[in-house]
Amino acid sequence: MRAWKQTTKISLISLTIALLLPAVVFAAQAASPTYQVNEVFFGTGGELNACSTSYCSKQSAGETVVGRTGSANFQAQGGFNTERTPYIEFTVGTTNLDLGTLTPTSTKVATASFSVKAYLAHGYVVINASDPPTNGAYLMKNLTIPTAPQVGVEQFGINLVANTQPQVFGANPTQGPDSSFGFGQVTADYSSADVYKYVKGDVVAQSYLSTSYTNYTVSYLFNISNVTPGGSYLLQHDLVATATF
Repeated sequence: MRAWKQTTKISLISLTIALLLPAVVFAAQAASPTYQVNEVFFGTGGELNACSTSYCSKQSAGETVVGRTGSANFQAQGGFNTERTPYIEFTVGTTNLDLGTLTPTSTKVATASFSVKAYLAHGYVVINASDPPTNGAYLMKNLTIPTAPQVGVEQFGINLVANTQPQVFGANPTQGPDSSFGFGQVTADYSSADVYKYVKGDVVAQSYLSTSYTNYTVSYLFNISNVTPGGSYLLQHDLVATATF
């Protein structure tokens, strides 16, 4: 009989943003050889930058339409206060977790959060870009297909939805300010409650449209067995967000 102890410390989330940009990223403007109109709207009262020497404001009086419209090849953002500069924004809400000591007789879970927003884009993907938890050269066994938790079996996996097993934790994605503006979604293998998966290189979240922010919660699952090597484990969970403009 040997004394058995395993400590797993989780450091997350390390963030990388990758942008795929064409040679020209700005939408065409109404222009002649002499004049150019940077923003065009129909109506009265709206202005993108109404400025004095001391203050600036964005005005939307008389605005009758707001939001995205598009086809397979073109898109437009309705509303007076639209910007013409495309961008992707990735915000991390939780950066470090300490799980303490894992045992073969119980399951450990944890959550972290991030949000993604892509403006004037044709969508984005968020990819797992790092290995499972490591202890020196040893990698904790990751789940390669969506799998239910099993105490006493070495398992590491995630999903991005609300769960009830092995306990109530996690959350479904939420759109901001609502589903009329946010279009991010979890991919199929990570969108089912109570089953978990982790494969390096997998796309875990995506949007097919220019989108306001979507808030995601990552649910982490850890199980170990009697033969899992003891020691200190580290997960540096890298998520790579890539948008195409």
